[in-house]
Amino acid sequence: AVVSTQSTGWPKFTVHKCKQRYTKIVQYLIRMRKLRKKNTKKLVSRDLKMEKRESRREAKALAAAQLDQSIEKELLERLKKGTYGDIYNIHKDVFEKLVDEVEEEEEEEESE
Repeated sequence: AVVSTQSTGWPKFTVHKCKQRYTKIVQYLIRMRKLRKKNTKKLVSRDLKMEKRESRREAKALAAAQLDQSIEKELLERLKKGTYGDIYNIHKDVFEKLVDEVEEEEEEEESE
């Protein structure tokens, strides 16, 4: 109604196009209001670069941990065989772990 009263001297085609444009904008605003009211899930982007970097770091850490474990096993086996003689310079925790393993093995042998 406002468009037709304000544009009395304009051609009918132009007035019609303005009315169409106006209704299109109003419908767009109504849709936006509805969408704002509706609780939708928010999409979160994944940072693939970071994920790849983290997975590579994890793989390297696992490889390093396996290497450390294999080295520790090898050294403990050599220690058990007596390869190094009577001179030991090992961490207290590792030594206690070794002593516990030896005691468990002895208890298993005695129980059989």
